[in-house]
Amino acid sequence: MDLTALIIQAVSGAVGGTAAGAASKSTSLGTAGNAIAGAIGGGVGGQILSSVLGAGGAAAASGIDVTAIATGFAEGGVSGALVALVIGYIKNKMAK
Repeated sequence: MDLTALIIQAVSGAVGGTAAGAASKSTSLGTAGNAIAGAIGGGVGGQILSSVLGAGGAAAASGIDVTAIATGFAEGGVSGALVALVIGYIKNKMAK
């Protein structure tokens, strides 16, 4: 596991979670909740996607490059947005 990739994925997950919460007010956890859920989802989901898709191996061996950063942002952002939306949906369904 590359620490730089994990940080990139967690930060982009926080951004993705916040954007997903802003786009879907019915499943929003609030700004901080969306950011926290997104960061966790981005870090964990990004690492899982990287290992499944095999995107992290060559990037880690060659150091920091633009492709590795872009891949980390995409993996983390999408994972973070999905986790924030799913947690918000579950929270809303449990409150009813």
